[in-house]
Amino acid sequence: MTLLLNNCTILPMTEAADGSRSFTGSVGIAGNRIALVTREGAAAEAFRAAHPGVREIDCTGRVLMPGLINTHCHAAMTLQRSYADDIALMEWLHDYIWPFEAKQTPAEIALGAELGVVEMLLGGTTSFVDMYWSEAAIADPVQRLGIRALLGACYLDTNMETFERDLCDALDKTRGCERVRIAVAPHSGYTCSPENLVYGKELARKYGLHYTTHIAETHDESRIIRERYGRTPVAHLDALGVLDDRTIGAHCVHVSEEDIAVLRDRGVAVAHNPQSNMKISSGVAPVEAMRRAGVCCTIATDGPCSNNDLDMWEEMRSASFLQKSATQNPCAVPAYEILKMATVNAARAIGYGGELGVVREGAIADLILVDMRKPHLCPVHDLVSNLVYCGKASDVETVIVNGEIVVEERRVRGVDTADLMQRIQAAAEAIRSR
Repeated sequence: MTLLLNNCTILPMTEAADGSRSFTGSVGIAGNRIALVTREGAAAEAFRAAHPGVREIDCTGRVLMPGLINTHCHAAMTLQRSYADDIALMEWLHDYIWPFEAKQTPAEIALGAELGVVEMLLGGTTSFVDMYWSEAAIADPVQRLGIRALLGACYLDTNMETFERDLCDALDKTRGCERVRIAVAPHSGYTCSPENLVYGKELARKYGLHYTTHIAETHDESRIIRERYGRTPVAHLDALGVLDDRTIGAHCVHVSEEDIAVLRDRGVAVAHNPQSNMKISSGVAPVEAMRRAGVCCTIATDGPCSNNDLDMWEEMRSASFLQKSATQNPCAVPAYEILKMATVNAARAIGYGGELGVVREGAIADLILVDMRKPHLCPVHDLVSNLVYCGKASDVETVIVNGEIVVEERRVRGVDTADLMQRIQAAAEAIRSR
């Protein structure tokens, strides 16, 4: 597809020479790449001439910015939205979530993931990192709906054989789809033995995959790992040699200064899930300390059963406010740093550093248009502050992934949303009846 987006307020997420963070201009897309970013009308005219039949969109009143990247979620858990609330994590997992999941079929998991993808796309999330069972089934709606994804085939000690089949099937199914990559996703250091954690990393290295796992999410997790292995969760994983710059650690709530140094030195990206951590009362991750120490910090929603949505705008606002409250420092994690966590940093975390999370010529065209003509976004003294502290998922009007428009006028391409929601309700009731 060839597109020319005119009269945009462009938020490139790259620092200009004059220090400005946004400007008005045009963006041209050819194929799946950004071919033009300009303030000059003459350059836009030249793009038109070079691409006869280009589709043009007038973006007056909209902000054009990189799509948001959700670095940790369980998209298919839409089926369990509000199913088990106000319950401590270990009870939540053992008495509610895992029994529910044991009754799901791969087709139902794919259906739940489809709703999750629709929700994310409508909110301007153009890439997500998943961790779940039956990722080979989840790959079907992901490929069909056009979102970009890193699908983490999850495992516990009790399902290693099923995991290996799922991993191989997911790799086969997504071969040739440039938007979808597969990852190895051990659940955690307390549900996976040291041998299986290492085995998963060996598979990841063999196939050139990312490795993502829950790390230091709760006090209980930290206690269990310390009792078994005499180390913190971070130190335990580090001793096993599984931490590196292709590892995404979800949560990292209960980490020491020494742990933070290890995360930085190994190049681990941290996926911060503020609302889920608050809801389950896991604690407050020391994001400001990690960020200042040089750890690559990103933002994520976690699953729609522990959150209970997949809204990255709420997550950005919560992440900043929570750090300001926890540190008693109103300057902690300012708005622009939050936006970087959800774009630039997240792109680096998923292996697209410099190619995603920015609006620049040559980058992959994963972009969103945000309608600023809303009462809650007026007036604009600081564009970035308005987006991070006032923006809502419903402000996203158009979503472009890999150069293709997948959401236009708040409609997801190829999806009958009302029908999808009816099928989700029926599936959720069927699973509970079992």
